[in-house]
Amino acid sequence: MSNIRKAFINGKAFIPFITCGDPDLETTAAVVRAAVKNGADLIELGIPFSDPTAEGPVIQAANIRALNGGVKTDKVFDLVRELRTDVEVPMVFMTYANVVFSYGSEKFISTCAEIGIDGLIIPDIPYEEKDEFLPICRKYGVDLISLIAPTSENRIGMIAKEAEGFIYLVSSLGVTGTRNEINTDLKSIVSIIRENTDIPCAIGFGISTPEQAKKMADLSDGAIVGSAIIKLLAEYGKDAPEYVGAYVKKMKDAL
Repeated sequence: MSNIRKAFINGKAFIPFITCGDPDLETTAAVVRAAVKNGADLIELGIPFSDPTAEGPVIQAANIRALNGGVKTDKVFDLVRELRTDVEVPMVFMTYANVVFSYGSEKFISTCAEIGIDGLIIPDIPYEEKDEFLPICRKYGVDLISLIAPTSENRIGMIAKEAEGFIYLVSSLGVTGTRNEINTDLKSIVSIIRENTDIPCAIGFGISTPEQAKKMADLSDGAIVGSAIIKLLAEYGKDAPEYVGAYVKKMKDAL
C-alpha cells in the first residue's frame, strides 16, 4: 500500500500546503509540526521556484520571499530529513518540471525516496508527458500524483485509471487563491473518478473556510488548503506556527 493511503484511512483528510522557506526554513519546520499536531493528515511542501505558473499572487509572493532568503532545493531536502526524525504523516513535494530537470531527474527523485518524501505533484507536466518522470518515480517508490481539472473532460477516466497515491482534483479554473464560491460541478467529476479507480481523491484550489472544506470533503476524500495558510505566514512570520496550528485544527474539525 502506498504510504499516502495512510492519510485517508481515518476519515476525510486535511492537507495543508506550505511553501518551504517562507519566511525561513526553521519556521517551515515549526509550521509543519504544528499542522501535524493539530490534525493534518498529509503535508504538501512547495519547493520555491521563480515562475510558479499554477500559483496565484499569495503563493507567488511566498516563493519570492523564500528564494530571496536563499532557499535552494538541497536545503529543502535537509529540512525534510530533519522533519522525518519525528514527523510520520505522509509528505509530498509540489514543484515544477524545471526544478526537477535542473537538479537531475533521477538524482532528485532518488533523494525524495531517501529522505522520506512519498509523492510528487508537478502541475506543469500534462498527463501525456508524465513518462518523463513516471518510470523514475516507480523505480524509487515515489508516487507521481495526477491532477484532474474541470477542463480534463473526456480525459478524466483515463487519468484516474493510471493515478497513484491520490488524485489532486482542481476545484476551479485559474490559479491558486481563496475564492468566495466554488461553482464547478465537482460531483460529476468525482463520480467519473470513482468509476475508474479506488485511489483517494482530494480537492484543492480556492478553499479557505471550514464550510468550504467540509463541502469539498463531503464530495471527495479530503480538502487541500494553501493560500489561506500562506496568508497567515505572510501576516505573522516567525510567529505563524501557533496561528497555523489553530487554523488547521478548525479546518480538520470541520471535516
